[in-house]
Amino acid sequence: MRINEVSKVTGLPISTLRFYERKNLIPDRFVQRDGNNYRVYSEEIVEFLEDVKSLLSVNFSIEEISLLIDELPYEAKKEIVEQKIAELDEIQKRLRKSKTFLNAVLEGKAKFQTEC
Repeated sequence: MRINEVSKVTGLPISTLRFYERKNLIPDRFVQRDGNNYRVYSEEIVEFLEDVKSLLSVNFSIEEISLLIDELPYEAKKEIVEQKIAELDEIQKRLRKSKTFLNAVLEGKAKFQTEC
């Protein structure tokens, strides 16, 4: 697949794909060069990029993703993921509290609000 095909299939702009390459987020195993020195991506890149998008959607940084892709020992990767799970648990806790507050607003029970 050429870069424009990968972009269409994944919904990622070409500029993002090139950025990922510059940041070494796309391992060499997914990219070859043809006779004209154009990048040719394997079909497996699509699933890999979907995984990257999933990690980004839960607030993994580019640096953290790079570490997960890197040849780090399993224990180091496990620690990164466990830390992110703890962060997500904290976010969920704050969201539940916010939802409870918003329900109180809807019910007219929030102390700061005046009656509508």
